[in-house]
Amino acid sequence: MILGLLSSPTITFYMARTFLVRTLAVLAALVIVLQALDLLGESGNILAYPGNGDAQLWQYVALRAPQIIARFLPFSVLLGTLVTLATLNQNSEIISMKAAGISAHQILAPLIVASIGVAVVSFMFNERIVARATATLTAWQAASYGPLPPDRGIASNVWVRDGDDLIHVDQASGRGAGVRLSNVTVYDRSGGTLKTIVDAPAARQVGAAWQLQQARSFDIASGKVTRVPTLIFGRGITPDRFTLADVDADEHSFASLRDSITELHEAGRPTGPLEAGLWHKISGPMSAILMPLLAGVAAFGLARSGRLFIRAVIGMALGFTYFVADNFALAMGNLGAYPPLLAAWAPFVLFLLIGEAVLIRTEE
Repeated sequence: MILGLLSSPTITFYMARTFLVRTLAVLAALVIVLQALDLLGESGNILAYPGNGDAQLWQYVALRAPQIIARFLPFSVLLGTLVTLATLNQNSEIISMKAAGISAHQILAPLIVASIGVAVVSFMFNERIVARATATLTAWQAASYGPLPPDRGIASNVWVRDGDDLIHVDQASGRGAGVRLSNVTVYDRSGGTLKTIVDAPAARQVGAAWQLQQARSFDIASGKVTRVPTLIFGRGITPDRFTLADVDADEHSFASLRDSITELHEAGRPTGPLEAGLWHKISGPMSAILMPLLAGVAAFGLARSGRLFIRAVIGMALGFTYFVADNFALAMGNLGAYPPLLAAWAPFVLFLLIGEAVLIRTEE
């Protein structure tokens, strides 16, 4: 349908090229400025670890830059669209197109086609680069910018609740019955009062429970420490509660996150926030397709009337309002207040209708 709206190859290539060049220029400027500010604020923490230097600073830039690109690419599309359309309007090129019988939708069609390509590239970039960079950077920050553990299949700093008791595990590795826990601490509580602290260097699953090896028990009331060769705890706790205790949607690709959601669902765990994050991996990049429509108001109206700036501000306001609504809906989805599909797709559909209504009402 969009291809049927294209007026001519010459106009299509001219507008699409102009739009992409200016979008990339805006993105490059944003990334350079924001990366410099971010590095300025984080460099102290990086260099605080003994032995860190310029190499670690560049490593941080390599891991942080993909996150900045992914987050601000839709903003760049919005600003690139506004600059492109405002310039075309200022130079009376829009008036020439409309005088030739080209409708408002046909004027915006090349930008929408180009933004579809941007959305596809954005999705692939998020899948192949951003998710891995986010996971690596999170693990590096958890290690205070020290050496990373070689095994990337390890869940670290895991907390699990068993009734009143709390269980902390430094590292959980493996899958299913082969899960092994390292540096385990069990906080035995009764009625909200801490009674005993038990810690052990390792634990493994034995039947439906877990066995601590070379455990040490500290009694809060008496202050006595008792060494226990083996101790059983956590009856009924499944291994996935340790390995899937902290699944972050930003650190997984679409396929990996979908598999984690399936495992959590089979274990009877709530998956609503992760499902919202899963669908947002599609709706997020697709927001680039909305930007030409929301910013299209800047393309029309006589430049000499003095209202071009007002129209550009209106287009910018519509675009930024979408981002506010999108973040709000995603936050509500993470809290469980919105269903996952509604949290991920409602802002996109709503502003698609708003953009069409504004365009039709003012120009068609």
